[in-house]
Amino acid sequence: MSLLPWLDTLWRQTLAAQRGHALLLAGPANAGQFELGLALARSWLCESPASDGRACGHCASCALVAAHTHPDLQVLVPEALAEELGWGETAEGGGKSGKAKPSKDVKVEALRAAVEFAQQTSSRARAKVVLIHPAERMNAVSANTLLKTLEEPPGLARFVLCTGALDQLLPTIRSRCQLVQLPTPARAESLAWLESQGIDDAEVLLDAAGGAPLAALQLHRQGLTAKAWQALPAALAEGQAGAVAGWSVSRVVDALGKCCEDGLRLAVGGAPRYFPRAAWKGLRPQLAPLLAWRLDLQRVARHAEHPWQAALTAESLVSGASRALHSAE
Repeated sequence: MSLLPWLDTLWRQTLAAQRGHALLLAGPANAGQFELGLALARSWLCESPASDGRACGHCASCALVAAHTHPDLQVLVPEALAEELGWGETAEGGGKSGKAKPSKDVKVEALRAAVEFAQQTSSRARAKVVLIHPAERMNAVSANTLLKTLEEPPGLARFVLCTGALDQLLPTIRSRCQLVQLPTPARAESLAWLESQGIDDAEVLLDAAGGAPLAALQLHRQGLTAKAWQALPAALAEGQAGAVAGWSVSRVVDALGKCCEDGLRLAVGGAPRYFPRAAWKGLRPQLAPLLAWRLDLQRVARHAEHPWQAALTAESLVSGASRALHSAE
């Protein structure tokens, strides 16, 4: 039950400064919003908390939270995220059902169930906690389902909304929550934590993830190596679709978008952000073809949830990358 190191101070401050029944944890994507939300829930539900509020990890409530069976905790995550977060048995219906593609939204049925849950009597007389992640995945109908309960909550109910896209939330949702801003983790702290997770060449993967250590860990778990990442610009220039074989369309678009951005940075005399400079050896980025390529990637990204045929789409995207990068030689 250890907390991510860059969140420990913020967790203590949030427990001490909590004023209302609803917290909105906001910050850069993959900054640890979900992990902080769970830590707060454990603290509120623990039956023998430490003097600083930290959950003991040994009482019956802590054991129930660890087993994902606490009767006073409801975690709402989209089906598409449930397995990744380790919460497959959620109010969304236990993850993917049947042959349907797992939903990326927090469904209105789940919100209605959560509202009903919050209104029930606490089973262990500590609190009732509803954790929603990511909150921007509530559509307008789902968000409106929650509004009245946020405005007039039952006595022991507490809500934690996590988001990496604060501007996508309804103003009425934001106004009913106490905002907690998560910082971007310091680079040294992020690297130390990644190395403690057994990741070699952590610096390369941290850059590949845009400085987000949790996203870097996810890339590692997906099988991405520092060597493969550094070789990607040259592979794309040669049209090698095998470099992204087995990747989802959204992951391919994300990687190519980072390659395009670094190319644009280099084209105007800047430094790359996502790839080591050595990865661009032999390539001389030029502005016009890269700008055209970026428009193509943005067009595909706007329809990222379309049921694309992944292999064919990846091949097409790599072909576009090759044209842009070869014209930059």
